[in-house]
Amino acid sequence: MQRHRPNLALLISIIALIIVGSILISSASIVISKQNTGDPNYYFKEHLVALILGFILMFISYKIDYKFWKKVGPIAILGSIILMVLVFIPGIGFRHGGASRWIHLGPVNFAPTEVFKLSLILYLAVWFEKKGSQIKSFAYSTLPFIIIMLIATGLIIAQPDMGTFMVVAATAGTMYFVAGASISHIIGMIIAGFAGLTYLIITAPYRMKRFTIFLNPSADQSGAGYQINQALLAIGTGGLFGVGFGQSRQKFNYLPEAASDSIFAITAEEIGFFGVALLIFTYLVVAFQGFKVAEKAPDSFSRLLAVGITTWIVVQALINMGALLSIIPLTGVPLPFISLGSSSTVMLMFASGILLNISTHTQGENRESRSLRRRNWWAYFAGTSSN
Repeated sequence: MQRHRPNLALLISIIALIIVGSILISSASIVISKQNTGDPNYYFKEHLVALILGFILMFISYKIDYKFWKKVGPIAILGSIILMVLVFIPGIGFRHGGASRWIHLGPVNFAPTEVFKLSLILYLAVWFEKKGSQIKSFAYSTLPFIIIMLIATGLIIAQPDMGTFMVVAATAGTMYFVAGASISHIIGMIIAGFAGLTYLIITAPYRMKRFTIFLNPSADQSGAGYQINQALLAIGTGGLFGVGFGQSRQKFNYLPEAASDSIFAITAEEIGFFGVALLIFTYLVVAFQGFKVAEKAPDSFSRLLAVGITTWIVVQALINMGALLSIIPLTGVPLPFISLGSSSTVMLMFASGILLNISTHTQGENRESRSLRRRNWWAYFAGTSSN
């Protein structure tokens, strides 16, 4: 199939999110950056370095034909699992805030879960395509899929990282559905998943506390409910138009993780409801165009890959915003392309390059088909169509 231009609406939306994210980080990170390093722009400079690397990898992955990733999938998942295990090894793994989620190698810190998300998407796209018509078989497909997900999510929960668990489970489940899995098997897995999630909540005091605070945020405003209350205060303070760029009060050590997981609240405070609405609209464009790429993808592998990458971005954005709006229990995941976090930024940009490459292979309409469709629409609106 002859290649054509990438999906421009998707490309522009992703670039817009990256630019807006950089602007917001330059404001949200000033206080914590000054406090930790003495340089108010230190974390912003780190973010710019990550962007340079991200754009390089994004360009490379855009130029590489998507079929190449069929060979990489099994190797990538194995390598990322090894990295996920390394976070628990003293001297290699880095523990912060009670969680072991980072690998520390000299001056470089990165989160293996960000590599794992893309690796799992690549692997599942290859695996589901190979299953073909047997995807509905419980013994041949559903049971092995459950085992794969138990291993994958088990390593994530052990860190612990419930936010990433939710992103990975939703992304993998969506890919499995699109691959043609049995609806009854999917419903069974959803029920089992909710049962497992309930067990994890009631058996871990800190998770149970978070869930209790979700039900009643005002119950412990200075303790377990502090972060969500400060986030809601920031969002409410922003009103319709915001307090002005750079004028956030919550970033002055009132709201934890102001430049990373909580940056959505700082954004709402500074640019207000209309600014946030525009941000959400941009994510909706990414979702629409990403799934449109999947719909017109040339084969099963590329379709599943496009669905996986798009779902990853969309679900992660929904979880981040939903948690800070107290729609779901508070959990920490970065807002895609917006939050401070080199690992997340670089891997999302790398994945976006793959998605854009797939868009150059999509099956589009020819000129005659587009012209006929325009005439039919014009006839409909002019009232001259025949039924």
